[in-house]
Amino acid sequence: MTPSRRLLSLCLAAMVIPSAGSVLAASPPPVSSERMVDVLHRAAPSLDRNVLSMATRAMTCSIRRGEPVPMRRLSVIDYSRPSTQPRLWVFDLEKARLLFEERVAHGRNTGENLATRFSNATGSYMSSLGAFVTQESYRGANGYSLRLQGLEPGFNDNARERAIVIHGAPYVSDALVRAQGRLGRSLGCPAVRAAVAQPLIDSIRGGSFVFAYYPDPAWLKQSRLLGADCGQGVAAHPAPSGAGG
Repeated sequence: MTPSRRLLSLCLAAMVIPSAGSVLAASPPPVSSERMVDVLHRAAPSLDRNVLSMATRAMTCSIRRGEPVPMRRLSVIDYSRPSTQPRLWVFDLEKARLLFEERVAHGRNTGENLATRFSNATGSYMSSLGAFVTQESYRGANGYSLRLQGLEPGFNDNARERAIVIHGAPYVSDALVRAQGRLGRSLGCPAVRAAVAQPLIDSIRGGSFVFAYYPDPAWLKQSRLLGADCGQGVAAHPAPSGAGG
């Protein structure tokens, strides 16, 4: 085992809470979780470290709250970046490596090249923020797709009802970026390149953690997964450097 993998294994072990009875009384994630962030950030230096740290903190909190989230894969979407840039990263936590770094579309009413608005409402055609757990894959109108269950009431817990899924789309392409200066947009789904959809979905389906970030004040304040006391209080996080839109 390499030093990085050994360190990550120790960090993951330190983040496990042994009993459901300690969920609400749990202390903030241990310092070793920040060492895990260091390992993952070396694998994906283009991902803002503050966003990655929030994602791992939210994942730890989800586990402490009793959510069935296997700590094997972590996906991070940073909607503060323009659609023309890669803003989806998928990590293999067991091997401490980056599996995918991809562009991802946002909803048509979320913005043009830059995302600015988010919703949990059916029919809004907007993307949703916060933490999700992946569920089953299926074949539908958009081909091979992956259902998501939102973990944050008021922000994304209608995701399954809204059919907010990961799927491939022809409008996520270099050609479209060159032609119109942005990706095409979805009805709220985090759509990816058609060619990468199946391997990406197969790598994260069945219970892995997905974290969709944007410096939205209401979500940062009210998220039950980002508070220092794991959702019992109020989270207050500055926007990471370079965040905008």
